Amino acid sequence: MFASKDIFLKSSGGYQISRSVRLRSSASAYFNRTPASAGNRRTWTWSGWVKLGVLGTDRVLFSATNGTTFDQLRYSSSDNSLQLGLNNGTYNINTSALFRDPSSWYHVLFYCDTTNATSTERMQIWVNGVRQAVTAAVYPTLNYDTYINSTNAHQIGRVGTSGYFDGYLTEINFIDGQALTPSSFGETNTVTGVWQPKKYTGTYGTNGFYLNFSDNSGVTATTIGKDYSGNGNNWTPNNISVTAGVTYDSMIDSPTVSSVSSNYAVLNPIWGNSNPPAFSNANLTASPSGSGYNNAISTIAMPSTGYWYAEFTATANVPFGGGNNNSIGLTLATRASLSGSDYIGKYSDTYGYLDGGGLYNNNTASQTVASYATNDVIMVAFGNGKLWWGKNGTWLGTGSPNPATATSPAFSGLSGDYFFALTTYNSPYGGTWAINFGQRPFTYTPPTGFVALNTQNLPTPTISNGATVMAATTYTGTGSALTIANTVGSASFQPDLVWVKGRSGATDHAWYDAVRGVQKQLESNNTGAETTETTGLTAFGSTGFTVGALAQMNTSAATYVAWQWNAGGSTVTNTSGSISSQVRANATAGFSVVTYTGTGANATVGHGLSVAPKMIIVKNRDNSAGDWAVYHASLTSASYYIKLNLTAAQVSSATYWNSTAPTSTVFTVGTNGDVNQSTQKIVAYCFAAVAGYSAFGSYTGNGSTDGPFVFTNFRPRWVMIKRTDAIASWYVYDTSRATYNTTNAWLQPDTAAAENSATTWEFDLLSNGFKVRNSGAFSNASGGTYIYVAFAEVPFRYANAR
Repeated sequence: MFASKDIFLKSSGGYQISRSVRLRSSASAYFNRTPASAGNRRTWTWSGWVKLGVLGTDRVLFSATNGTTFDQLRYSSSDNSLQLGLNNGTYNINTSALFRDPSSWYHVLFYCDTTNATSTERMQIWVNGVRQAVTAAVYPTLNYDTYINSTNAHQIGRVGTSGYFDGYLTEINFIDGQALTPSSFGETNTVTGVWQPKKYTGTYGTNGFYLNFSDNSGVTATTIGKDYSGNGNNWTPNNISVTAGVTYDSMIDSPTVSSVSSNYAVLNPIWGNSNPPAFSNANLTASPSGSGYNNAISTIAMPSTGYWYAEFTATANVPFGGGNNNSIGLTLATRASLSGSDYIGKYSDTYGYLDGGGLYNNNTASQTVASYATNDVIMVAFGNGKLWWGKNGTWLGTGSPNPATATSPAFSGLSGDYFFALTTYNSPYGGTWAINFGQRPFTYTPPTGFVALNTQNLPTPTISNGATVMAATTYTGTGSALTIANTVGSASFQPDLVWVKGRSGATDHAWYDAVRGVQKQLESNNTGAETTETTGLTAFGSTGFTVGALAQMNTSAATYVAWQWNAGGSTVTNTSGSISSQVRANATAGFSVVTYTGTGANATVGHGLSVAPKMIIVKNRDNSAGDWAVYHASLTSASYYIKLNLTAAQVSSATYWNSTAPTSTVFTVGTNGDVNQSTQKIVAYCFAAVAGYSAFGSYTGNGSTDGPFVFTNFRPRWVMIKRTDAIASWYVYDTSRATYNTTNAWLQPDTAAAENSATTWEFDLLSNGFKVRNSGAFSNASGGTYIYVAFAEVPFRYANAR
């Protein structure tokens, strides 16, 4: 089950971080130290790797105080920005970016250099190797002395007696006397393009220190608080435990990979469920909150083809009253949420073990086993589509249940990706649960062949870096011939579909592909037939494309974005359908460009992808009044279509796809002229789902600014959404135009309108999916149905938090 880790090591020299420390704000956990002598109070650097736990509170990473005045590095409670504040905030910088991804690790660096003659260079914040834009900036005066590096009390994880950090920390380097950039502590992986740790090899200065929390033999300043810089500047731990059990805080959750350490699953506090539990202890504890049933899921989804194990320990109030207020099990990853009247096991895509002993699916108990209560450890094993539950070391159910031998599962035949999940009830009826996905020692040995839920144990994706096959490239027009490169880091590719849209002005969309040929343009915001634009796209290059002086694509000083996909090396004739087609296909990336001539009769067309496409965009090239027809697997059925150039809801008609879903070799077209006009030339862009790179699905809106979380299993580069049950435009977001969260710069494929943005249109693009942060009807009307398309920057298996 363990996948190759070579991809991580090619550019990192095999550098490993074996452990992290969990700081539980509920336990008031922190480290403290008071330097015996002052260091350089004007120039210093703090670098560390951080995994967020509880969000929405003041969370201090590092502070120094004289009792009434303090300096601090923290996350803000108001918006989850990062802040560096000196002298009670008299001098401060706040990041424009907001950081609320609990699923993976961030590298955070702060530096201060008040000796710099340029005031705006005196304080900086970097995240994952990128310097952050800042707001509300008031820079310190020249040669200002900070409290940091003084002989006052210093703390990691709080300021004074408040602001307790909740989450995981590791690889903390503090450099006394130098203002360093991230290149001293990290580097870009040449394969994945992801920022990753590297060993700091420089000097530390008098009060410098290096904490990696690797010695968990005790909770002292010389064990878990030990300084490995050579300076002996050890830190005293407070309210941190290395005693086996639910409060164990020495974790193998790490931003690097070994045979055991990796980024581990936690509970997901941003699921957007209408009745979430209260999360605590770095998202490994769930307690009753709100009304009705409170449901929670893991941050990592498990392919049903794998073998997975986790433990859930009841720490209070199980059962309460009549029981059946708690459920432990699985939910299908495509389920967007559960309401306060739902529990794990109520629906056909959820499976639960209730505290009364029932093993439930689809609101029906398949069998009854032993009930459970406070202090019981519930074991869950999920392997190859089969599911088992156990209690306190014994597997439960009829027959002789044994996950190791795959015998007598409670349920079988599960397919798709699943989250571990739990239900508790509103206080005081439900229980409090401590979850272990393997980041601390399991109470019981997992069945042979079953593994912990971490990113290292996910399948190795076929595309390790999305920039090798898909790009969102911004450029500024010159008014003369211009070559645009899609290179990101060391990755680039020859595009076979280029879709250009003006950002700064109202311009028609421009689509070009390598099968129809250069200069052949279509526009997705209108019905127009294909045109020949001699000054449009004039060449496809090995790392991008060239445009002429066409104002639509290259007005001087205007800004543009070019979305590009790779469809393989050459165009071939495909005769697998009843209509012969010309196809350029990249099966690995799940994309093909197909051209054919319509017949006017029901027919099939070969697409060249070897798996069934999830989305197909079709345009009649000869018809000046032809709409852009879209098939999407998450529309109600294959009888439905939706149109890219219109705002209309989905419509049912057999004349588009002949009510037939695509197969692994062909897609079906009906008699409608948009997809199959007799003797007219037609193009189809076909997209298949590729694990870790592309995702196609749907979600249901909840009408809240705490909107749905959509798991894609990758960090998105590009997302397109469309409401399907009502009139609404299409919307496209990408990480090239909006480089940090919150993402709110959108373009509309169905209109020529310029790029727009508003706080009411916000999304977070995260390490494992995207989160709707608005209540607008275009993306999150209560009960509204939405389809989405997403392509990756990098698979979740390799991704840092964003």
